[in-house]
Amino acid sequence: MMSWIYEGELTFIERLCANIIKAGPVPKHVAFIMDGNRRYAQKCHMERQQGHSKGFEKLSETLRWCLNLGIHEVTVYAFSIENFKRSEEEVQGLMELARQKFARLLDEQEKLQKHGVCIRVLGDLTLLPLDIQDLIAQAVVATRNYNKCFLNVCFAYTSRHEITNAVKEMAWGVEQGLLEPSDVSEALLDKCLYTNNSPDPELLIRTSGEVRLSDFLLWQTSHSCLVFQSVLWPEYTFWNLCEAILQFQMNHNALQKARDMYLEEKKRQQLEKDQACVLEKLQKQEGGVKVKADPVLRRKLLLECIAMREERTQNFLQALEKKRRDFFQERCKVSA
Repeated sequence: MMSWIYEGELTFIERLCANIIKAGPVPKHVAFIMDGNRRYAQKCHMERQQGHSKGFEKLSETLRWCLNLGIHEVTVYAFSIENFKRSEEEVQGLMELARQKFARLLDEQEKLQKHGVCIRVLGDLTLLPLDIQDLIAQAVVATRNYNKCFLNVCFAYTSRHEITNAVKEMAWGVEQGLLEPSDVSEALLDKCLYTNNSPDPELLIRTSGEVRLSDFLLWQTSHSCLVFQSVLWPEYTFWNLCEAILQFQMNHNALQKARDMYLEEKKRQQLEKDQACVLEKLQKQEGGVKVKADPVLRRKLLLECIAMREERTQNFLQALEKKRRDFFQERCKVSA
């Protein structure tokens, strides 16, 4: 059975090319929409299930190429919530493949530890069969403390579902008294996403010639380089990956500039919100009358507002992280 960690080495020419590419900016985090497994199966006159298995083998190989190129975080779109609408036979086949692969992952503890691979599974895992939830929980908990490289597997995932869930989590925070309604912001929503432990991907690659994101990382890729390649995923090569990275390098400066401008704008918006909080406090103190406080008092109140907001959001995020960790721990106990 194919391993999660492909141990093969690069050829001399591939190593030479990798070293040339690494002389320029290399994305730290790359996302893949691994499209084309079914068309590959059709093209090769094999069962769809075999096409999906070939796709997993290609993922294992691609992870090795990424490590060779200095890419230490990879996010893959393994199973969309929309995929539940496919034929029952295909869905069951994909679930069986997931069972095999996550069980295999648990057998590869030594190898994962050697390479320091942290596995995260992102999505609404409650939509999955309980035995698969248990396998995923064991894999996530077992590799939680590894930090040399990260593989994020989006399973039972769509971006709209993720964003909706993040909004619900913030509403839960307000209901629990952990947050004030004024604490809800774009920056906080960002921290409530399934991907909150990862930087946004700098490069997103989709194979098979489709030119759409299919509800994958819509929030996180607003300033990413998007590369669409016609090759079917099971036929993906090291050279296809190099081509995508070269496209990233050609657009790197413009993307970096856009990211920096966006971050500055976010800071400005948060400062405006905090200043509005100060004004509201002053008006309450003066019984609703507009006042002009001296700058020293305004500065003091502003720092108080920021400190209180940061403390609330920190406590909320810790509670949210605990809630998510508890889900995995509970599933591990059930399967023990």
